[in-house]
Amino acid sequence: MSMLTPPGMGGKYRVTGAAYPRMSRKRSRRRIVFAVLGSVLALALIGYGALQLIDVFQGNSPKRNTAAGAEDCASAAPGKAGAKTGAKAGAKGAPEAAAAPSASAAAKPAVVLPRPADITVNVYNATPRAGLAKAVGDELKKRGFVIGNVGNAPADFDKKVPGTGILVGSPATDKGAFSVLGTQLVGTTQQNDTRETADIDLILGDAFKELSTKEEADKAMALLANPAPATAKKC
Repeated sequence: MSMLTPPGMGGKYRVTGAAYPRMSRKRSRRRIVFAVLGSVLALALIGYGALQLIDVFQGNSPKRNTAAGAEDCASAAPGKAGAKTGAKAGAKGAPEAAAAPSASAAAKPAVVLPRPADITVNVYNATPRAGLAKAVGDELKKRGFVIGNVGNAPADFDKKVPGTGILVGSPATDKGAFSVLGTQLVGTTQQNDTRETADIDLILGDAFKELSTKEEADKAMALLANPAPATAKKC
């Protein structure tokens, strides 16, 4: 019996010779499972890598998108900085800009208007109210105007003036005279005729109730002489 033969065994189980039989191991299920999982993981990694390469070549990589966003923010930043700088500059220059209109207004000479004593007014009544022309003429005389003719309106205007009144004068009449007389009652209109004299007709219409008060007329005349400067438009 050979030394390789286990005790108690013989016959067909007897081992002869100097070599011993090789026993093959059965492949375990765990190795198979690990191999399958490894293959799946490898395929997933390969697919993910391929997608990343496609994104890179198409220019949709996260880094590129982040860089593009940073560039957009950088391009917008100068505009914001410019706006802030402009706002600061505007705030610093505001006193100077505010001072400029006042200085120009101070330097601008007042408008020279004719005095009431230099204006001759003919007062005509185009309404059914009796004595209206005389009453208005007396009040204008108190305010310094020179009163000419007083009476009923000519046939062309009698009962045909629906508004407050009409100022009629020569085309050569000083426009300032129309304006000064117009401060005495609100809502008058102006017309020209063929006269060559400088007098002005005041034809009282149906809407006339009374002259402006002396205070209102003086205030309106002061605005004519010193008009308020135009205010600058805000952006």
